[in-house]
Amino acid sequence: MQRIVPNLWFDHTAAEAAEFYTSVFPDARITETIHYPTEGLLDFQQEFAGDVLTVEFEIRGYRFIAINAGPDATVNPSISFMLNFDPAGDPDARAHIDALWERLSDGGEALMPLGDYDFSSWYGWVKDKYGITWQLMLTEAGTHAPFIVPSLMFTEAVQNRASEAIDYYTSVFGGHVGTVMHYPEDADSAAAGGVMFGDFELLGQWFAAMDSGVIHGFTFTFGVSLMVECTDQAELDRWWAQLSSVPEAEQCGWCADRFGVSWQLVPANLAELMSKPGSYEKLMAMKKIDVAAFG
Repeated sequence: MQRIVPNLWFDHTAAEAAEFYTSVFPDARITETIHYPTEGLLDFQQEFAGDVLTVEFEIRGYRFIAINAGPDATVNPSISFMLNFDPAGDPDARAHIDALWERLSDGGEALMPLGDYDFSSWYGWVKDKYGITWQLMLTEAGTHAPFIVPSLMFTEAVQNRASEAIDYYTSVFGGHVGTVMHYPEDADSAAAGGVMFGDFELLGQWFAAMDSGVIHGFTFTFGVSLMVECTDQAELDRWWAQLSSVPEAEQCGWCADRFGVSWQLVPANLAELMSKPGSYEKLMAMKKIDVAAFG
């Protein structure tokens, strides 16, 4: 079961974006659409009364949630999504990369052109027309990597802290570290000695992390957040105490950690709680979610 769900922030275009992703990716579908209530909205949300609030969709069974909101958050490549194409299970993997690249590139921007690199014989990094970034990679045959792996890139104020972050996240959630490869200590790079590539498992899901070799001018924002479904209040409280490091970022179950990565810690039965009268107003008044307060 996928307990950590990437949430993607869109400026009034969540429904359109979800339709786009489920049309360009094979084996993809929209699973649920939730609307804003018509009453109890804060002043800045009044324009969304009755409009789409979130759209949940799946790509090969991997869950995403598109958030329909305003221009408050900026999406950038600090959190991207690696797409692993394994020729052992898909003899036409390279052709499938080419086809998906063409569709994701339409109206978007190539951050690293599709081509042959030291780490993959066919790879490209693209920002689509909605600002979400994808890394398409032909893997070595039989690596059995998950098709979708969220990848965190550490730069700016958190440059060369990927190793610290991997250890931190695996200590919080009880996961484990996979492969970690480092840049040479004497490399002519902002990331000298840092993590060139690392992967780690949290709650049964794989993530990747790297230190950027150059300074980009951006870092983590709540444009991409990681929603964690908690089994009970005690689990939610424990993870909140470990993760939340930016008091001003605490709202409606959202928090930001010491690296600036945004998390949403929610009870697994949030949908049931939100069906109760007055639940939206109660949620909007919370920082950490208090299950008992829903009544």
